[in-house]
Amino acid sequence: MKWGARGTTVSQSADRTFFTARGPSDPGLALFLNAGDPGLDQLLELVLLLDDAEVDCLELAVPFPDSVTDGPVIRRSARRALDNGVDLDAVLEFIGRVRPRLRHTKVALLADWRHSVRPVGIEEFLRRSHDCGTDAVLLHGLPPRAGARYLEAAERTGQPIVTSCYAGSGPDVLAQAARHATAYLYLVAHYGRSGTAPAPDARTLKPVLTALRAMTAAPVAVGFGVRTGEDVRAMGALGADAAIVGTALVDRIEQAQRSGGDLLAEVERFVTALRSAPVR
Repeated sequence: MKWGARGTTVSQSADRTFFTARGPSDPGLALFLNAGDPGLDQLLELVLLLDDAEVDCLELAVPFPDSVTDGPVIRRSARRALDNGVDLDAVLEFIGRVRPRLRHTKVALLADWRHSVRPVGIEEFLRRSHDCGTDAVLLHGLPPRAGARYLEAAERTGQPIVTSCYAGSGPDVLAQAARHATAYLYLVAHYGRSGTAPAPDARTLKPVLTALRAMTAAPVAVGFGVRTGEDVRAMGALGADAAIVGTALVDRIEQAQRSGGDLLAEVERFVTALRSAPVR
């Protein structure tokens, strides 16, 4: 059985409901975590907490080392997860356990091509991700030569996918990302590494969001540099369907683990703050 929104082919209309329609003043919210940081037992409690808080999407990464697109906070998190013995098999088993219990939150599985996907093959990876209940897949480091095979395999397995592009990408790249997104489109606000980017620039993002809106029915979520509730709501005001917060949450989890504090309470406070801050 599958849970959550499901597409059937990569050429069909994207799922318009991936992010709950809240309106420009209260956009959808996606949060990033490495599976295994915290450990999977506590992560289960954390994901259920996010569901209770009506977080729309959890971008859950299969941990991999030495990511060239991530800053030190997320790289340390991935190392802790790897040291906990978490691999692709463990993450898929975890999703299979937690997904049936989620009433609101969808799960987008992020996996690195070289570390997690290539060893098992695209088709097998997508089949297993689909079968465990994953709502969407986002691949990191997919080589261009494998792009067509990936899209064809996603169509055969019925696995919705997240595409991505940069705010500074050329028209052809924007169009390709818009054409193939069947879950949502991840618009990366800045070049660089996660956790090191400034807040998204409204003057840069507004025309890109307008252009993407004309090319796709898929929701557009903006990430990189989104840290606060003010940032989240600013993305909605610019026309984004959702905002993606990663490093700021992972940093809170790291601090709670170091101090021995109540990790779940800290995450709950953080999510509440993301939802409550008004746009200035």
